[in-house]
Amino acid sequence: MKDLLLIALFAALGAGGAGLLGWAAVRLLRRRSLALSLFCVAAVTVLAVTSGTFAVAQAMFLSRHDLGVVITVLAMAAVVSLATAALLGRQVVAGSRALTEAARTVGSDAGFAAPERPLGLELAQLGAELAATSARLAEARARSQALDTSRRELIAWISHDLRTPLAGLRAMAEALEDGVAEHPQDYLRRMRTEVERLTGMVDDLFELSRIQAGALALSVSRVSVYDLVDEALAGAHPLARQRGVRLEGGPVAAEPVEVDSGEITRVLGNLLVNAIRSTPEDGVVAVSARREADEVVLAVTDGCGGIPEPDLPRVFETGWRGSAARTPRSADRGSPGGPGERTEAGGAGLGGSGAGLGLAIVRGIVEAHAGHARVRNVAGGCCFEIVLPAARA
Repeated sequence: MKDLLLIALFAALGAGGAGLLGWAAVRLLRRRSLALSLFCVAAVTVLAVTSGTFAVAQAMFLSRHDLGVVITVLAMAAVVSLATAALLGRQVVAGSRALTEAARTVGSDAGFAAPERPLGLELAQLGAELAATSARLAEARARSQALDTSRRELIAWISHDLRTPLAGLRAMAEALEDGVAEHPQDYLRRMRTEVERLTGMVDDLFELSRIQAGALALSVSRVSVYDLVDEALAGAHPLARQRGVRLEGGPVAAEPVEVDSGEITRVLGNLLVNAIRSTPEDGVVAVSARREADEVVLAVTDGCGGIPEPDLPRVFETGWRGSAARTPRSADRGSPGGPGERTEAGGAGLGGSGAGLGLAIVRGIVEAHAGHARVRNVAGGCCFEIVLPAARA
């Protein structure tokens, strides 16, 4: 037993000395290549085993022959161990370099290109995270580009729509100032109409800015969608009668929802006026409401002739009015502040002020209620739907 303790003591002293040297070496190399650190660890292990064994062999007074055998065995083991460590370090460095090269593609237009050579588990996991990060960056870049495009379109449309009423106001003001207006009251009435239209545009811009800034204050209460639809239909009836469009209340389930009734009524009113303006005379605009699982779907269907399929995803974007969109006709200017208007050909998305804001406001208000808005083509027209969470029982 005493001999074993002495052997353990000598082995510990020999290995401990090598361990202290290895600890110092690892600290010095912690900022260097990982391959060099791996080789250092293997070298320290070999040195610790060799030192301990040599110390024990000296204490046991082995013969020169037996000591040579032990040293030879240790030397061969050391060579194999160090060679294996060097090979492993080389593979790690190669994989790390390949991943470094691949990481340069993160955020590029082509996206992250993973290394072709096989990587270790940790490097493979890092590569997967880089691929996910690259995908998120690409999504954020696409979203930023879409917002930038939408912002440019909005500025262009607003500039265009401001120019027309301002030019008309200036011409009428000059006519009144020069005394050449044959019917001043008609000029004043038209000037008021243009001012109201401009006011509607400014109000829409202010409302949209509040929505996008998250500053839309909601006064939520429990109401029935039946009451919301009834109120929206009552508000849109005069315009429908003027346009010769028939309003129909489809199946409307009396489902409860917890919403700001004023804002949701405005949303339905926007969609109804939009549908009435884009439906030809003697056409039909229908409103319905149904329950789908934990959601309530309110739908407004018109007879606009449909929206081109490539345009459907952009209908609710700010400032977008479609390639066929145009300035609202003079006959429409008497109803300022309404929601989106489409051309007779079915081009989508004019805002109530003509600046492509109405449907963007619709989406913003609905999303503020934790819902979403969508549109699809149906036979002869479009169906705009707002989806709201159903009230808790």
